[in-house]
Amino acid sequence: MSNQKVSLISIFIIMFASFATVIITPNVQGEETEQDPLADAGISLVALRNDTLDTNQDGDTDAIRVVIVVSTDKESMNLELRLIGEHKDKQVMEVLQFSFSGQSNASLVYDAWATGEHELKLQIVDQDGNIITTLELPTYVLKPALQTPRIILALNAPQNIETGDECTISRVFADETGPRYGASGVRTFSGAPFTVLDAQDALDCSHWPAGDYILKEAYRNDLGQTTEDWLNLTIHNRPAPEFSLATSGNGNTTETGCAITMLQSDETIDFSGFQKIWRIQGAEVVNDIGHQFDCSSLPAGVHLISLEVINNELISAIEAVNLVRLPGGELTDEEKSSAPSRSYGEDTATESVGWISIGVLGLVITLLSYLILVRVKDDDGQLPMRDLGPAPMILSDGSPDSEGLPTTTDDEGVLWRQHPDGNHDWWDTELRIWVRW
Repeated sequence: MSNQKVSLISIFIIMFASFATVIITPNVQGEETEQDPLADAGISLVALRNDTLDTNQDGDTDAIRVVIVVSTDKESMNLELRLIGEHKDKQVMEVLQFSFSGQSNASLVYDAWATGEHELKLQIVDQDGNIITTLELPTYVLKPALQTPRIILALNAPQNIETGDECTISRVFADETGPRYGASGVRTFSGAPFTVLDAQDALDCSHWPAGDYILKEAYRNDLGQTTEDWLNLTIHNRPAPEFSLATSGNGNTTETGCAITMLQSDETIDFSGFQKIWRIQGAEVVNDIGHQFDCSSLPAGVHLISLEVINNELISAIEAVNLVRLPGGELTDEEKSSAPSRSYGEDTATESVGWISIGVLGLVITLLSYLILVRVKDDDGQLPMRDLGPAPMILSDGSPDSEGLPTTTDDEGVLWRQHPDGNHDWWDTELRIWVRW
């Protein structure tokens, strides 16, 4: 009696453990009332089982495993099993090629791709592609464990982006559902100044031109699932390098030291990689001398020294100074002849012009003035008046005198007259004369 109780308890445990299992055994009645397509194909359905699965262990059913047991009297049998799930007029299919002899079993797993009711059925297809039979399975309410499409655009850049700053846009994309059922979709990216490929997981925006960008990436798979993400960013033009020039030795003699040094306005900016072009009187200094120019070797005189700094974005700025260098105190005669004039105090050599030269110059000016005056002729009469042109051609009533020639007035109100030879004159109302056309 105790053995019977143990057997009953075991049976109940198996029943509860297999609450989602359906066992189908063949009908063993002596005479079949309906034609069995499986029997006609030489196949016997031994059992069919459906198990609900929770693959991500979140408490919701997300997959169905279908196990089928079949047998055949033939030496070998090739079948194709198709597990079809339908949800909101969309179907997905799991396919398994199955070869066996005698009795064997096969299993297929249907993963839910959307939340809701999924109607399942199992098709058994022969090796020629003909459907032998379709077995209707229960309808299940499922919640997918597969990751639905997702897109994230993440910006890694300073808060105020300037041209040349380190700038990266990470593209996070995932879709486990579409590829799972051969329903992968198309990703589209818009708003970038250059073409973006699907294989680019990160976009380098360090070299994008300045401007406002509205970036959008969207995706839609063949199951109708969609996702998208937006990213707005602004890249500002990097300002020109700001610096000044500090001089030492300006206004000193050529015997003293002299230097012109570039001073950065913002010490946080690295000028080491910028191009620096020094010029003297507009002529470029060939050698790369960096941020300081040695002007000790410049001769006496006034020199325009300029510095052009070009940053990595080819934005440049120019600063310049006028440098004065005086001749040294101890110069040779040759150096004095080539150097600019300089006062040496009481020792400065001067040249006397002389009173004789001044008197001769005054006499010459007096004679020239006399000659000019005596050549002017006296004229008691009035100066002739300026010729003002032809006299007005008007009649006593103030109207134009056409001199008997035919006249006409055009649409703009201009009066014309025609000569016998075909030439025309038009009447100038301001000068009151006929003007030949």
